[in-house]
Amino acid sequence: MNNRLRKFDPAVDKKFLIALSGIIWSVVGIILCSFAVQWLSHTTLQKAVLLAITGIALAFMIYRFGFLKVVDKNIEPIHTKQGKVCIFGFQPWKSYIIIVIMIALGRTLRLSPLPKPYLAIIYIGFGGAMLLSSLIYYRFFLRLMSNS
Repeated sequence: MNNRLRKFDPAVDKKFLIALSGIIWSVVGIILCSFAVQWLSHTTLQKAVLLAITGIALAFMIYRFGFLKVVDKNIEPIHTKQGKVCIFGFQPWKSYIIIVIMIALGRTLRLSPLPKPYLAIIYIGFGGAMLLSSLIYYRFFLRLMSNS
């Protein structure tokens, strides 16, 4: 990169980038789960528990069969880079397109006529999977910190 342009590169230490990734995944997971909790609070306790358990089961499946691979693909390039890494480099650029699509889909679902308690299953599924996945970032961050 041209030296004059390099001063505008928002580069950070890769340890910070790993921690930031975990924080972002946690915050989004908490936001999604809080939507679900709010929606489930407007239904009976028995129905809320059943829907929540279903959402938690979905969260473990999404985590195991989807997000584990995504997190590994995100961590590997950061870990192998030398020196500082661009702050937006915690995900490949293609992932940003997927993020925009997911946000639009989430908004569309929230505005749809689908009953919110049933929509809570999906939100718990993705939110819970994101929270579980954020733990991988934190564990990797702690490992980097203990090695330095």
